[in-house]
Amino acid sequence: MRAMPVTSQQRYFEIDYGTEIEAEIDTIKQVIAHWPEISKTFDHRWLAIKLIENEQDVVDWVKGFEGGIDIIKVAEAGAARLRSSATGYIRLEIADRRYTFISQVVGEALQKPREPQVTLSERIDRVLTHPWLGVPFFLAVMYLVFNLVVNVSAPYLDWIDNVVGGPVTRWFAFLLGMFGAPVWLEGLILDGVIVGVGGVLVFVPGLVVLFLFIALLEDSGYMARVAVVMDRFMRFLGLRGKSSMPMILGFGCAVPAIYATRTLESHRNRIITGLLVPLMSCSARLPVYVVFGLAFFGRNANLVIWGLYGFGVAVAAVVGLIFSHTIFKTNEKSVFVIELPPYNLPTMKSLWFHVSQRIGIFIRHAGTIILAASIVIWMLLNMPLGVSKLDQSWFGRMSNVIAPVLEPAGLGNWEATGSLITGLIAKEIVVSTMSQIYVGEEQDNDFLEQITFGEDLAYIGNGFLAATIDAGKELVETLTPGLTIFGMEEEIEDTALSVALQDVFTPLTALAFLIFVLLYVPCVATLGAIRGEFGWKWAVFSAVYQTVTAWLLAVLVYQGGLLLGFK
Repeated sequence: MRAMPVTSQQRYFEIDYGTEIEAEIDTIKQVIAHWPEISKTFDHRWLAIKLIENEQDVVDWVKGFEGGIDIIKVAEAGAARLRSSATGYIRLEIADRRYTFISQVVGEALQKPREPQVTLSERIDRVLTHPWLGVPFFLAVMYLVFNLVVNVSAPYLDWIDNVVGGPVTRWFAFLLGMFGAPVWLEGLILDGVIVGVGGVLVFVPGLVVLFLFIALLEDSGYMARVAVVMDRFMRFLGLRGKSSMPMILGFGCAVPAIYATRTLESHRNRIITGLLVPLMSCSARLPVYVVFGLAFFGRNANLVIWGLYGFGVAVAAVVGLIFSHTIFKTNEKSVFVIELPPYNLPTMKSLWFHVSQRIGIFIRHAGTIILAASIVIWMLLNMPLGVSKLDQSWFGRMSNVIAPVLEPAGLGNWEATGSLITGLIAKEIVVSTMSQIYVGEEQDNDFLEQITFGEDLAYIGNGFLAATIDAGKELVETLTPGLTIFGMEEEIEDTALSVALQDVFTPLTALAFLIFVLLYVPCVATLGAIRGEFGWKWAVFSAVYQTVTAWLLAVLVYQGGLLLGFK
């Protein structure tokens, strides 16, 4: 921050802020004049205005000067008098006077046409930011995105699943056999690392599609319009439209979204927004949604995923409303101001940067956190030495102790409980853990059949080409609803994990599981961000309230489904 120093060579114009504010400015200037050190450092009028506006950086700086505390007290008293008067919002009044002055200067210097030209952006905004049309349009856009995520990525998902379970596993098995690796190392690599990490990498195509369309919405300028559309909704929660931006970022990753709350002026709004951000479905949850969606809901998986994202927002609305009227109840009001950028056509360079950066983070997770977690989970599943049943392993025993807590939600088995526990590290590990439990346990030796390296490469290349053709067809079909251009729709092929889950879960328990994954305690990285921004108290509070909320709603879904005759 740079102060406005006093120099004899400078001459400033003065904006008239009105009788009441000018009177307070004069009072503060008189007090400033009594303290030589501050008088020589700051322009008196500039400092008085900044203190009335309660610019925190200026306030903190002034405290370090002799007499600073006295000046601040006078400024606070003046601001209090202004707030209680007809002026009301001090910052808004000062800003209004400044913009009025700017308008006068512009009006004298700029000649405008008699009838202002309506730009294309303004015409589009009349629809996209309309109080009633804006929200349905946003929901329709997000529905289209999730349609594309499921349908367009599905062929690639199947291809990667077949490659990991076939050629990649064969190559590692051959290398391990060639070097005479012990049985335990073969199990660790084939059933632990490949099944665990590969089970997560399968969903990279879906994330590429998701990040691509989010980048399109951001670079086109539409996301800023979403903040305007959401302002009315945020006001209902006791927040402002600016809080919607961190929450939208939460759909990508909660950690940067927590840090994005720094843009909010009110400390109260920062905490509430920070507590609501983890309820937004981050990209790490998408693999869980996709694998369960494909296993139990087939072509309707896109509706389920869209519904989960919407349900997270709905829960955030209820929780935010409760917080705003209980532990964060206040009469504080704020004004929402945002500059809408012009609509732009996103560039390939920009799209590549956004998508590659976010996918790079996900793959680095797979190569570090998920790899380490896969190794630890495999060890726990195979300890003590000689254990023959997974439920008797250390991992199984620990999960069995906690499993009864989830019994009312239909998730009282150790496999589901254990997967949720590992999800505390990162939500992607839920899929990694299930892959090791179900796929690793049932894997046969078909991948050891005699196939040459060349045949494997041809299989990979042909599979990629076929997946690309199928993805193109799905793209056209999704963008032309109601038209079947390429003949009858084919069923999406299930992954190995999806097939295994169908023997353990039912559609009802699967839905309860997804609700729990959506809402329960954030990952450790998110909790660390909350602790860093707001303190341990709020990090613990976030973990507890989200887990309780997840349990209650998962139980409600499961028990309500049973009452309605679902299974």
